[in-house]
Amino acid sequence: METREFEIGTERLLLRPHRLEDVDDIFEFARDPEWGRYLPVPVPYLREHAEEFVARRILTSRDEWPVWAIVLAGKVIGGIGIRIDAEHATGALGYSIAKEHWGRGLTVEAARAVVDWAFRERGLAKVYAYADARNTSSLRVMEKLGMTREGMLRSHRTLREERVDDVYYGLLREEWARDER
Repeated sequence: METREFEIGTERLLLRPHRLEDVDDIFEFARDPEWGRYLPVPVPYLREHAEEFVARRILTSRDEWPVWAIVLAGKVIGGIGIRIDAEHATGALGYSIAKEHWGRGLTVEAARAVVDWAFRERGLAKVYAYADARNTSSLRVMEKLGMTREGMLRSHRTLREERVDDVYYGLLREEWARDER
């Protein structure tokens, strides 16, 4: 697949495959502990972590786990991806954005584009996402996408030696199609 074919443009953003030169931008926002508070990322976040992250994203199969850098005005400000389960025609959406851009609707804008892509281009039946129950901002993103809260898995995983609850949201293709009219 051509890189350009894998780009998605929105009103304010460009979603594109990661590049080696993204390391500096990613390190700049990812070293802020508040950015990674609810994410399974190393603390402290070092430059080598950004280098490893970008390398993994470049090498990740776009068939199984399409991922994009979120670019605003030529600078990478976050990332988004959807892990595809082809057997069940579902996809797990994941996203993060630099703290300085929180609350501006950019995550929702990027997520809408990826959800639309997943339903149209990959023919998924369902897209879902989950977040630490304390991460109310991420839960709001899911709600703004039109996702339905499907449940909470109590003490579901460990994050930095603490048991956390995960809240799951889902969106069916027919719900998306109905809302997009």
